[in-house]
Amino acid sequence: MAYLLDSDVFIGAKNLHYGFDFCPGFWDWLILKHQKGVVFSVEKVGDEVLAVEDRLSEWARERGPNFFRSPTEADFPSLTAVRRWVEGHGYLPSAIGTFLQSGDYYLVGQAHAGGHIVVTHETPAGTPRRVKIPDACIGVGVKCVTTFQMLRMERARFVLGSAP
Repeated sequence: MAYLLDSDVFIGAKNLHYGFDFCPGFWDWLILKHQKGVVFSVEKVGDEVLAVEDRLSEWARERGPNFFRSPTEADFPSLTAVRRWVEGHGYLPSAIGTFLQSGDYYLVGQAHAGGHIVVTHETPAGTPRRVKIPDACIGVGVKCVTTFQMLRMERARFVLGSAP
């Protein structure tokens, strides 16, 4: 079991709670947990993060394809299960199309295939206008948590030390 992180985890961390300039420990923790096989993301999320040239895209580029996993043949049955769930639950065709072309679809599908936990800041919506990650996770039986829940479950600690 590992955690698969949504793009909003990275973007929100950079812009809000864990900026590279004042909380490098968060980013170091992600790298450490990745090296231990606990934290990953998916290729499509990596593409979203790399779309804007900034410090986050530099960080993501340094992580490479081992961090941002490409879908494999073993993922296809789960991706199909997620697609079928979305198509069968009253979403508007535009919402279905948008979801199936997004990193969210691959995030949920690859988490389903690997028995992983999805990490996102999205909340369930229950609207036919947009497929939200937590709704799809619930629909196919994938556990979904926030960044803060993941950090608590993993007992992360960012402790002040001496200044560099």
